[in-house]
Amino acid sequence: MKTWQYALIVFLGGCCYGALSTFVKLAYSAGFTMAEVTGSQYLMGTLLIWIVALFSKKKKLTLPQIGKLLVSGIPLGLTGLFYYQSLQSLNASLAVIFLFQFVWIGTFFEWIFYKKTPTIGKVVSIGILVVGSILAAGVIADGGGEITWQGTVWGLLSALTYTTFVFLSSTVEKDIPAVQKSAIFTTGGLITVLILFPPTTLFHLPVLMGVAPYGLYLGLLGVALPPLLFTIGMPQIGPGLGTILTSSELPVAVILSSLVLSEHVSTSQWLGVVLILGGIVVGNVKISKTKMKSVAYERESLS
Repeated sequence: MKTWQYALIVFLGGCCYGALSTFVKLAYSAGFTMAEVTGSQYLMGTLLIWIVALFSKKKKLTLPQIGKLLVSGIPLGLTGLFYYQSLQSLNASLAVIFLFQFVWIGTFFEWIFYKKTPTIGKVVSIGILVVGSILAAGVIADGGGEITWQGTVWGLLSALTYTTFVFLSSTVEKDIPAVQKSAIFTTGGLITVLILFPPTTLFHLPVLMGVAPYGLYLGLLGVALPPLLFTIGMPQIGPGLGTILTSSELPVAVILSSLVLSEHVSTSQWLGVVLILGGIVVGNVKISKTKMKSVAYERESLS
């Protein structure tokens, strides 16, 4: 596969996350609690990915390898919990702004752990994305909302754990088949959710049947698909570009809130969506050109 194809896979992983908030709101409006929604999401998602894993290529793993993958899935579970906690005291537009800080945290991680100084192109791309996120979230158009320190802390923690998961999916046990690796990742996330927020009422049959449609949707797009897509694409493009591409979640969230929830989306918000997509393109083109130059240089050296 070519670099742009791996980039597209990671981009689609970000889109999956963007489709969650709308249906979380629908589940809440139907009377389900955060523990029930989150528990059903991770339970359904883990079951889905393991069903696929049963019929996919697998590799025999040692206990240390399994343990490492399970631990690497902890940030996946924490991201959902922290983000849903931030929504308890912040309005959605502010909460998503704090989550969106993963864009620059990913580049910071790459700088610290890979010793890769961010290029001017990447810095410009991140700047465009941050401005676009402020506009797309409606903070300016709607006058923002009250910022609480609790919501701020939870929101920033969700950005940190999200970046950590993206980083780990690109570095941990690269030679393990993607589906098998993702299944263990999601199992680690499920265990984390069940320990921290045990959804005791979820296992009552009427509650389980009622929340199951939401859990199936959220599990597919929030638990099963993103780890799989990131596992395939991230090792090929790196966490720096990866976090830029996963910012596709915010435009998707804005578009779905308009189409499904009939929420008003202002002109400035649509402008923000366009800026985010432009920032993704800028970051992708810059890095793709750099990779092409490095490949060309290697070919010249060999000849």
